[in-house]
Amino acid sequence: MAISAIFFYLFSALAVGSGVMVVAARNPVHSVLFLILTFFNAAGLFILLGAEFLAMILLMVYVGAVAVLFLFVVMMLDIDFVVLRRGLLQYFPIGATIGLVMLVELITVVGSWTIAGGDTVKLARLAQPASAGITNTQALGRLLYTHYAYAFQSAGIILLIAMIGAIVLTLRHKQGVKRQTIARQVARTPQSAIEVRKVGSGQGL
Repeated sequence: MAISAIFFYLFSALAVGSGVMVVAARNPVHSVLFLILTFFNAAGLFILLGAEFLAMILLMVYVGAVAVLFLFVVMMLDIDFVVLRRGLLQYFPIGATIGLVMLVELITVVGSWTIAGGDTVKLARLAQPASAGITNTQALGRLLYTHYAYAFQSAGIILLIAMIGAIVLTLRHKQGVKRQTIARQVARTPQSAIEVRKVGSGQGL
């Protein structure tokens, strides 16, 4: 068996095991740590497939931002595990149905499984980008910004609108807190901003 196949099964086993522990772990902090381990193993699988750009993005975006931010949020929250486990039986039928569907899919995939041997030439040919002489990152960039430029920009606009909408929906103004109003500042005139008072001798304001 080739070295690449050995690493593939190693990364796959660790990724599946870490994914199971994300759901099975009782401590949310441990679940996030197992989630980070799952991301690292998925990045290793991407590298084996020749998609080094996707592996780098997975580590930088999901591990470096999403998972770490989620870990900090979980650590700052005061989680009551009794209340957390209270609704377990309520969602058990839905979870069991989804788990059964995933089990059928896994059995279907494993049933048609073929173990790759030492055909490294074929694997290397599959890992090459579409055009010869350029890297995987360059090929992906050319594809995104030429054929799928409008779809890529549309996805960015949708994400921006979703982010602004989430900020607007969760923003709550507290009473008694002074806030900056730019429109009022711009509309101020010297007559409304300056007040001249005559103070008598020996008197304060």
